Amino acid sequence: MTNSSMANREVCDLIFVDYATKKPFLNLDFANVSTTELTGESVFAYGGKGHPKRMQFAGERGGTMTIETQIQTVKLWQLITGGELGTTAKFVAREEAAVTGEDKKTITLKGTPAEGAISIFAADDDCGAELTYADVTGSVITLTDACASDQVIVYYMKEVAQGVQRINIKSTSFPKNFIVYGDTVMKTDADEILPYKLTAYKVAPQSNMSLSFSNNGDPGSITITCDLMADGDNNILDLVLIEE
Repeated sequence: MTNSSMANREVCDLIFVDYATKKPFLNLDFANVSTTELTGESVFAYGGKGHPKRMQFAGERGGTMTIETQIQTVKLWQLITGGELGTTAKFVAREEAAVTGEDKKTITLKGTPAEGAISIFAADDDCGAELTYADVTGSVITLTDACASDQVIVYYMKEVAQGVQRINIKSTSFPKNFIVYGDTVMKTDADEILPYKLTAYKVAPQSNMSLSFSNNGDPGSITITCDLMADGDNNILDLVLIEE
């Protein structure tokens, strides 16, 4: 295998391990592209006529790990943002409902409004002149006056406490550091398929995330860029090829 030529046409599966606790945090085995780039700075000592370079000094070793994926998970968002995972959520719901009762004042919603403002409009005047209400009991709203329309549109604050995964991102939220273990394969000029492993000893995800939503074209993708740093023993990266 020594000095064999080889090539790669497969993505790395990546395991992110919490740098502080050494506990597995995320198995990222759904990426489309994973790229590792090493960087460094070179400075030179100059001397003599013509100001030629005499000696080279290297420093500021580092790099980046970039991952592109169309598959997303809440855990992935948490890795990028450092946000806290919650199990409840509040959001504004929009519901079309019928006006019932002999007095044309009763609206029964499918959901139950949480505490907060409720806005009611005639079905043909969405977000127009607001109708007033006298009482809210559970999912039943009683209008102040009889409604001229048989249908209304109701906006209200809805709270969900079951089956919720919510990432709360604050201005004080920052991603954790991780150790990353990568796994892919290389093909040699002797037609061997060899396991290829990488270890990034201290990785800091950048807090940049773009979520795109579109009704045409390819599924939306997300790019994660991580900075490579040195750990306490000055390790940055291991590249390992295994002959089986």
